[in-house]
Amino acid sequence: QVQLVESGGGLVQAGGSLRLSCAASGRTFSSYVMGWFRQAPGKEREFVAAIRWSGGSTFYADSVKGRFTISRDYAKNTVYLQMNSLQPEDTAVYYCAADPSSFVSVVPGSYEYWGQGTQVTVSS
Repeated sequence: QVQLVESGGGLVQAGGSLRLSCAASGRTFSSYVMGWFRQAPGKEREFVAAIRWSGGSTFYADSVKGRFTISRDYAKNTVYLQMNSLQPEDTAVYYCAADPSSFVSVVPGSYEYWGQGTQVTVSS
């Protein structure tokens, strides 16, 4: 059974940084795409970043490009999202997701497995 467990969220002032972690378990993820999404109150869930577990190719939403970095640690089976220069508009619940397909999608429905989410709040 696949489990994704996020951690690292919290409250930070504008301009600050946070690092989110997503610990994955339950199978081998070498062929998977791992993604980060976020959902603010009253808004739809939106793509933030994705990484191919094998090869490490990365993809970002325009809104976070240059500020956020997605990475993975094979040994720890963990995916990270380093978030720098945070702004109030980054406030949301952040979700980790896994897609068995090697095709990178920005559509939430393409991802089969989801974590429970972690709250990120950026104060101005």
